[in-house]
Amino acid sequence: MERRPAPSVAPPAPPVPAARVRTTPTWIWALPPVAVLAVVFLYPLALVVQESLTPGAYADVFASASFREALVTTVWLAVAATVGCLVLGFVLAVVIAFVPFPGGKAVSKFIDVFLSFPSFLITLALLFLYGTVGMANGVWTDVTGDPTGPFRFLTTPWGVLLAEITYFTPFVMRPLLAAFSQTETAQLEVASSLGARPLRIVRQVILPEALPALAAGGSLVLVMCLNEFGIVLFTGAKGVTTLPMLVYSKAILESDYAAACVVAVVNVALSVGLYVLYRGVSRRAGA
Repeated sequence: MERRPAPSVAPPAPPVPAARVRTTPTWIWALPPVAVLAVVFLYPLALVVQESLTPGAYADVFASASFREALVTTVWLAVAATVGCLVLGFVLAVVIAFVPFPGGKAVSKFIDVFLSFPSFLITLALLFLYGTVGMANGVWTDVTGDPTGPFRFLTTPWGVLLAEITYFTPFVMRPLLAAFSQTETAQLEVASSLGARPLRIVRQVILPEALPALAAGGSLVLVMCLNEFGIVLFTGAKGVTTLPMLVYSKAILESDYAAACVVAVVNVALSVGLYVLYRGVSRRAGA
């Protein structure tokens, strides 16, 4: 038999050089948001800091009794409101998450809506209820015949504290409800079957699971209370001066812009410092 020659294989074609693709450097995409941030936030902040550096401004502000009183009032109101929100928010979140009752889901949905309410709206509602001419004083005067009612606490620091706790408690409840939705009910059932009472279950099972959410909600409330302006203004508490109110007083009423900028810088530094401290603690705790 004749052997047919094997078919010749054509040599491979030389590789075609790939076309050069021009890629845009990634840092260029960061320029637009950085530019917007610089114009909207960094530039005004730089102007405030520059104005605060007026010779003698810091010394005059720090030496004034009004600044020291405003600083103390701001800190104790923020801390007290945060503690009140943590306690009340934790109790309400436990009830909504683990105690079945009609309308529980509707209440949980309402909390999300409540977060969008402006702070002055809650303050106005409290004024309608407990103000000097509010409903509570009106009922008292109608029943007793007294010319004035006994409810006058809204114009005191306690009224501001009540308004802040009322408004900021849902900011603690929201992360708590999200954390409780991930909690396995089997742990609660096992603890209950072993004879643990409800308070012990809350203390040993629910509370440890809620600590990261409590830390997140509490830090948010603390920073927001430090910068709260509308609640203090709308309650009409003349004897309550916080740092934001002092900024308003110095800038608008006294036209002392250097002092107002100094107080504003102190307020910003205090808020940023607390945020950095919270981030450090949360990282160590693994939250």
